[in-house]
Amino acid sequence: MQFMVDFTMPKELPEEFISLIPRQRIAVNKLLGEGKLLNYALALEHGKLWAVFSVDSESELLEIVYGLPLTDFMKVRISELTFYNALQPFTATFSVN
Repeated sequence: MQFMVDFTMPKELPEEFISLIPRQRIAVNKLLGEGKLLNYALALEHGKLWAVFSVDSESELLEIVYGLPLTDFMKVRISELTFYNALQPFTATFSVN
């Protein structure tokens, strides 16, 4: 299952929010590495953050989303996706030949 999560950040970023950003980045990088998070985009001037998740169930998604360090500070809107297409970045492969 794939879900788009639309996060709306607070207009004023409290100090606690800012102090949790490094923990958020660690969690995001871990989820990206596990293939649970497919993309993560921020439009700071509009206070919006979007993420696409690939999970086994909605309950798994909720556990992940509400386990992120910054979620308590943001409004969250979740939409199940019918499909998600993305261009895979080209990665050069190494050959010993």
